[in-house]
Amino acid sequence: MSTLTALIIILAILMTIVGGETGIRSFFSVIINTLLLILVAMLISWGLNIAILTLIFIPLKLVTIIFLGTHDYTVAKNSFYSAFLVCLITSLFILGCQYLAQAAGLGPEAGEILVGLSQMPGLSYPMIAVTVAIFSTLGAIAEAAVAMSSGLLEIKKHNPDISEEDLMGSGTKIGNDVLGTAMNTILFGMFGSFLSLFLWYFRLHYTIGEVLNEKLFVNEALIIMYSLIGVILTVPLSSFMLSRGMSKKRLKYGNKKSNAD
Repeated sequence: MSTLTALIIILAILMTIVGGETGIRSFFSVIINTLLLILVAMLISWGLNIAILTLIFIPLKLVTIIFLGTHDYTVAKNSFYSAFLVCLITSLFILGCQYLAQAAGLGPEAGEILVGLSQMPGLSYPMIAVTVAIFSTLGAIAEAAVAMSSGLLEIKKHNPDISEEDLMGSGTKIGNDVLGTAMNTILFGMFGSFLSLFLWYFRLHYTIGEVLNEKLFVNEALIIMYSLIGVILTVPLSSFMLSRGMSKKRLKYGNKKSNAD
C-alpha cells in the first residue's frame, strides 16, 4: 500500500467519523472533483475547445463541491447561485488580467526537464492559464458562499422575524470573519507550496525585479489575487441573495395566509 492510498483511507475514515453522512458525501465530492480535473486535462490534450470546456465544467464542479458537501438544500442552492455568478464575473476579470500579464507558458526553470521535447504541442497556453486560474478560484469561492449562506440561514431560523436590513448587517459581520480566514488560508497555502521555489530564488540571487517577472511566481500571485477578489465578491452577494430570497418567501407566505383567512 502506497502512502497516498493510506492517506486517502485515513481521510475517508476521519470524514465519516466527524461528518457522518455529510462527511461521506464530502469525501466523494473530493474524489469526483479529482476525476473531473483529470477529465478536463484529457479533453484539452485531445484538442477540444478550451473555452467551451471551461464553461461546461465550472457549474459541474460547483455542483459537486456545494451540493455534495452541504446537507441543507436551501444553503446549497443559494451558495451555488452566488458562487456561479461570482465565477462568471471573476472569469471576465481573469481573461483581462491574463492577457495583460502575458505569463502563460513554460518558464526557463522547465528547460532541462523538457530537453528533447516539443514546447509547441498545438494548444493555447494562454487559454490553459485562464482555465487553471478559474478552476483554482472555484474552491475558495464555493467555501465562502457556503459559509455565508449557512451562517445567515441559522440566524434566520433562530430569529424568523429579522428584517432584511438586520440580516444584511449580520451578513457583513459574518463576512468579516470569513474574509479573514479565507485570505489567510489562500496566502499560507501559496507560501507553503512555493517555499522551495522561494529558497531557489534566494540561493540563485534573483533580484526583486527578476522574481516579479518570473512566470511561475506571477501565475501563482495572480491566482491568489483572483481567489481573494472572488471571496470578497462572494460575501456581499451571498448576503444579498439570501436576505432577498428570505424576504420574498416571507412576503409570499404572508399573502397566502391572508388570502386563506
